[in-house]
Amino acid sequence: MNGGAGPTETFEDTFTRLFPRAYRLARRILGDAEAAEDVAAEALARAYAQWPRVESLPYRDGWILKVTTNLAIDRLRRHPADQPVPAALLAEDALVLRLALTAALRSLPRRQRQAVALRYLGELSEAEVAKALDVSVGSVKTHTHRGLAALRTKLGPEMAEVIPVAVDG
Repeated sequence: MNGGAGPTETFEDTFTRLFPRAYRLARRILGDAEAAEDVAAEALARAYAQWPRVESLPYRDGWILKVTTNLAIDRLRRHPADQPVPAALLAEDALVLRLALTAALRSLPRRQRQAVALRYLGELSEAEVAKALDVSVGSVKTHTHRGLAALRTKLGPEMAEVIPVAVDG
């Protein structure tokens, strides 16, 4: 199954169905609408460039969302969140929270970062994340648990309540 995609779904249909989801995922990571649109478009462009292979993947949606996550995080590396922020923006708690979460997420090992991003930012189930990352559900649970624990440690007790509760077995 392709995560909601039919076996004969065209690229155009996939684009129409997945672009909004890829955009939301990138927006949650980046916090910037324009950058998120660029990242979502790039992820789907990469899917298009490899469409003969991608269209037959057992979990096409997860693959595209994983590419979206990786591109968004790569963009953060090129434009670090710790750059000076205008004082007027610092008053916005949401921005401060996003910057802290983004920096903490970037510091996680790759698999933990991917698992947490796909599970909580991409809103995929554990089974969907497992398919997207080509690992077992148990591995997803382990990476997610460790990633969330590391985020809680990095962000401290005052921000721990914004970190999702670890997924129970």
